[in-house]
Amino acid sequence: MRSTFMGLETAKRGMFAQQSALYTTGHNISNANTEGYSRQRVNFSATDPYPTASINRPQIPGQMGTGVEAGSVQRIRESFLDVQYRTENNKLGYWESKAAALTKMEDIMNEPSNYGLSKTMDRFWQSLHDLALNPSKENSGARAVVRERGIAVADTFQYLSGSLQSIQRDLKEEVNITAKTIDSLARQINNINRQIAETEPHGYLPNDLYDQRDLLLDQLSSLANIKITTEKSGGNALAIAEGAYTIELLNDKGQPLAVLVDGKTLQANSVEVGYHESGFTEKIIIGGQEINISDFTSTGKLRSLIDSYGYMDGAEVKGLYPEMLHELDKMAFAFVTEFNAVHQSGYNLKDFETDPLVKTPVNFFAELTDYKGAAGKISLSNEIKSSPDYIAAASAPYVGNGQNAIRLAEVKNSVMTIGGRSTSIQNFYESLIGKMAVETQEAQRLTGNSRSLRDSVENRRQSVSAVSLDEEMTNMIQFQHAYNASARMISLQDEILNTIINGLRGR
Repeated sequence: MRSTFMGLETAKRGMFAQQSALYTTGHNISNANTEGYSRQRVNFSATDPYPTASINRPQIPGQMGTGVEAGSVQRIRESFLDVQYRTENNKLGYWESKAAALTKMEDIMNEPSNYGLSKTMDRFWQSLHDLALNPSKENSGARAVVRERGIAVADTFQYLSGSLQSIQRDLKEEVNITAKTIDSLARQINNINRQIAETEPHGYLPNDLYDQRDLLLDQLSSLANIKITTEKSGGNALAIAEGAYTIELLNDKGQPLAVLVDGKTLQANSVEVGYHESGFTEKIIIGGQEINISDFTSTGKLRSLIDSYGYMDGAEVKGLYPEMLHELDKMAFAFVTEFNAVHQSGYNLKDFETDPLVKTPVNFFAELTDYKGAAGKISLSNEIKSSPDYIAAASAPYVGNGQNAIRLAEVKNSVMTIGGRSTSIQNFYESLIGKMAVETQEAQRLTGNSRSLRDSVENRRQSVSAVSLDEEMTNMIQFQHAYNASARMISLQDEILNTIINGLRGR
């Protein structure tokens, strides 16, 4: 036979369940502006009906409900959107970093402008044309201008080389910082894994720990391409418990490179960057496992920084900044070599002072023996520094001849071998700047595309997981009414019992 006090227990359970829901609603409202927080809900479930199916069950028309209980407190999260977000965030991390590196390079090259190398060289060529019009000793000003313009060309080459190398050193520091950040995030995720593994077997859902872990994973996804698999905690863990995460680094084909966080052993592997004796990136070391840099094709900020700073591909150095520096060096070397050759073929004023029929070959720029580092070493020869009279403007041994100055000015368009291809100084530099501009434009375009896609996924994710104050206020009123109704049921049961116990006494 059912108990007289059965209704009290049913109402009490209703009050406790609605009270839990109100507490959870208050927690949601409190964390409405907390980064990475996912709204939570109480999963209500009806308690076992009375009576249970058995031989000794009371003979009543059917089973009666016994109320409600708060089965679990679950966060609202859609894992598919998390995967999509991290995929787009990974692409954004790569292209955003590459666009930033190329933008810095563009700022240094400063083309087209009145202060770039192209304009500086144009002024140099123009000064040679001006000298050809009046190369006589009396017009010393034109020669002085040529020398100063030559100094400006050398200084601009040196400035470009030095500035690019300075940015490159900054990129190396950023590579190291990014590797340390990955290492730190992996350790933090592993610590949360341990806390989750200690909590879930007791039948709890550590929702706030889940949120903290997912926030760290979002940050990690921008640095490297990762794959997440779940390791169940065991014990009395609920079916919806998320367990510990194993995190693997993937290459561009989706194949695993190394384990960053092991959810089974609850261990995190360290992350380091290995450098070649030349100073460029050679390998990535994860937990003692060495990955050759050519195999480390995991997209993300780390790979982008390595591509910008420079890396060893066999015996060859590759990367945005090394390649730009090499191209500048080749251009400077070819320019100095060709210009000096034409300059040595001419006559200078010092020759006329001694013996007009004897030509003394003089270099305009200091001689360079190798293209490596040429842009940073270019300077005027000692003779030109000492006197502009050493400028060989004449093509024949008589005063007033300025034909060699014209030939020197035509070096601008002279076809020569630069970097293994036949071209002119002007065309080579224009193609170099054009290539940089196209790469920058592509990186910026893909950055914008990736950001749009990531933000689109984030908006969908927020529509599922974010706290809506309007919705929480509605829920609060709903749970409050349910709580009041359960309390009213207790009052009703009290009146019924009072009638039964006191009203029927003595009859």
